[in-house]
Amino acid sequence: MRRSRTAVSPALEAWSTRRTGAAEQWTARQLAHMKGDRTVSVVIPARDEEATVGAIVAAIRAYLVEEVSLVDELVVVDSRSRDATAAVATAAGARVISQDEMTRGLPRLDGKGDALWAGLAGSDGDVVAFIDADLREFRPHFVTGLLGPLLSDPSVSFVKGFYHRPLVGTSGIEAEGGGRVTELVARPLFNLFWPELAGFVQPLAGEYAGRRDVLERVPFVSGYGVETAMLIDLLEMCGLDSLAQVDLGERLHRHQDTEALGRMSGQILHTVWQRLCRRGWVNGDEPPANLLVQFRRDGRTALPNLDREIVVSDVSVRERPPLVELRESLRGAPV
Repeated sequence: MRRSRTAVSPALEAWSTRRTGAAEQWTARQLAHMKGDRTVSVVIPARDEEATVGAIVAAIRAYLVEEVSLVDELVVVDSRSRDATAAVATAAGARVISQDEMTRGLPRLDGKGDALWAGLAGSDGDVVAFIDADLREFRPHFVTGLLGPLLSDPSVSFVKGFYHRPLVGTSGIEAEGGGRVTELVARPLFNLFWPELAGFVQPLAGEYAGRRDVLERVPFVSGYGVETAMLIDLLEMCGLDSLAQVDLGERLHRHQDTEALGRMSGQILHTVWQRLCRRGWVNGDEPPANLLVQFRRDGRTALPNLDREIVVSDVSVRERPPLVELRESLRGAPV
């Protein structure tokens, strides 16, 4: 059987060539000089990450805050942790804010997206970089790589990181095995409905940065659909040429099990459906079901003849409005 070969569109190829960089293009000292009178915040959303958050904070503070003076503010958002995440982050040198305290007076939302929104609201930098808290063997180039395009090119509004993600399993290491939700769910959806975004290597990457005046104008989806929604909304608001991506090398982190990845995929599908509705591309009169049914072997409540436990999860998503719309509501909130 002959395989059809369709060339990448010239526009996508041109964007990728123009807007793809690598972290080693910029040193921290170069960027500290480039930033001028602008301020930089690093925000780290964290839930039960006491094992890794301290090393990340310590590395950023030692090199990018104290030695080079590139980062002006280092904030960890404690997202209802049940362990010592907040204490470890504080001891390492971060200012820790509570997700719930930061959103006091607003409807309670769950998930990563709400923690990111709280971090944006609780920080002050003109440029804000978001870093996940579960990274192992963290190095400061994760921050400098994201800041490079923003501090060196005024036409760039938002930067997404990408990297190699080895998957460590019982049978060994799969060099490119990470990013399963990206390959099975997010990438096909972007190619179907927003092909302009098809050039992003890892659209769901948790490391990205943007200008505050841009980030404050987009909503933040409460769950794991936040990265999907952000790219779609920024594309519409700013245009593709204002978006960039940077190769950050290799990312080592804790991997989710398949059941958790299924729930993440459900939230991404709901996020995409919402955006398709808003654009009139689908009929929103009958919204999709919010419940995801999964099967767990060896569960405590296995059903007869099935030998599996039925697990039901709510994968619906909500969102915080753009921060600029809620500034008055947040006045007086602790930061």
